[in-house]
Amino acid sequence: MNKESKKLLIVDDEEVIRDLLRETFLRKSYTVLTASHGKEALSKINKESFDLVVTDIRLPDISGMKILAESKKKYPNLGVIMITAYGSIKNAVKAMKQGAFDYITKPFNLDEMEMVVDKYFDYQDLVDENAYLRSELDRKFNFENIIGNSEPMTRVFEAIRMVAKSKATVILQGASGTGKELVARAIHYNSDRKHNPFITTNCAALPEGLVESELFGHEKGAFTGAYKTTKGRFELADGGTLLLDEVSEISLGLQAKLLRVIQEREIERVGGAKPISVDVRIIATTNRDLKKEVEKGRFREDLYYRLNVVPIYLPKISERQEDIPLLVNFFMKKYAEDNGRPVKQISEKAMRLLSSREWPGNVREIENTIERAIVMTGLDVEILEIENFMFQESIQKADVASSQDLPLTLKDAEKSLIIKALNDNEQNRTKAADQLGISVRTLRNKLNEYRKEGLHL
Repeated sequence: MNKESKKLLIVDDEEVIRDLLRETFLRKSYTVLTASHGKEALSKINKESFDLVVTDIRLPDISGMKILAESKKKYPNLGVIMITAYGSIKNAVKAMKQGAFDYITKPFNLDEMEMVVDKYFDYQDLVDENAYLRSELDRKFNFENIIGNSEPMTRVFEAIRMVAKSKATVILQGASGTGKELVARAIHYNSDRKHNPFITTNCAALPEGLVESELFGHEKGAFTGAYKTTKGRFELADGGTLLLDEVSEISLGLQAKLLRVIQEREIERVGGAKPISVDVRIIATTNRDLKKEVEKGRFREDLYYRLNVVPIYLPKISERQEDIPLLVNFFMKKYAEDNGRPVKQISEKAMRLLSSREWPGNVREIENTIERAIVMTGLDVEILEIENFMFQESIQKADVASSQDLPLTLKDAEKSLIIKALNDNEQNRTKAADQLGISVRTLRNKLNEYRKEGLHL
């Protein structure tokens, strides 16, 4: 808390109290103004900006209650602390109901007054921090920050816009790495529930015996190790959104219980007999074709239709390749800033390489590739070149080289590819460099490095 930036107004008709409080808070580095009566206080509040008003309830012209009402009407976030005589505590309680932060009774000691004022600013810091974090969440998960302008992604954006303000259950379908959780958060943070919890559950990661307890909670003593009553994810998400990630991994037995919760909007904890009402919006994700899972008897048909109210399909990178440059530039900027690197651009040749590649890991793989390239660059590199991605290409090429044993390290993989390229091109460095997708200078530096290690080329 920066006290020098906090401005207080002390309002009291007793000069001794005014001066005492003024000197006390000046010593604590607050900026302090005073007023001897109500009209003077309101005039100063209207002319200047204050963070906190400390006012006596009893004043010679208008009451502190009037100051509270008028100042709150004009500045709803202005803090007000009331000073009251012991016999007027009812008025102080009434003032708090009308928006005062706290009250203190006369006679008071200065330590007590300092504690109440500091408590207000500590509270206000928490409010400001919470507001900042919420604005960051709103910014981070605004659906406009989901990258892409291809036709498939345009359909995704439109679906998010239409479904966000509704109460409908949503199922997000798509391969791993397509951004299902990001879209789920975008739906939540653009909905009327955004100030309530967003709770996630990875159904595939939960042990079979714990899924029911994790989702619905349990009562004390319900099973060995249940030492206390514990809320499940549905209760924690009450009023907000529950993301059931990889919902297809839930067992058939538990699917029946999940169906009942969706239908009845109430849960029963494990070991409990009392239904608990919950108001939860469900978003489910899956990388499987649920309709085929139903046909194979691995997923309940009635649950499928309950979840499949609004289906949104997230395309693979192979279905939206025109978005690759946008994704590359977005992640390049992000990880350059995160890692303190001066990288600002990517060369055309490197971009062509990335745009022509297959990305089985989809957006997540592109993100990881760019982050690795940024981390592995020098501190003075401003442009990512094709060689910045070469060690990653080495892994991919080594993986598909079925006729050769896999090298033990990245360095060995790189060396094997360089030697092979030179042999394929009869030691022509220009052609070898072009095959490898690197500059002749980079190839020359690599060869010099290998010679120092005792390799004759």
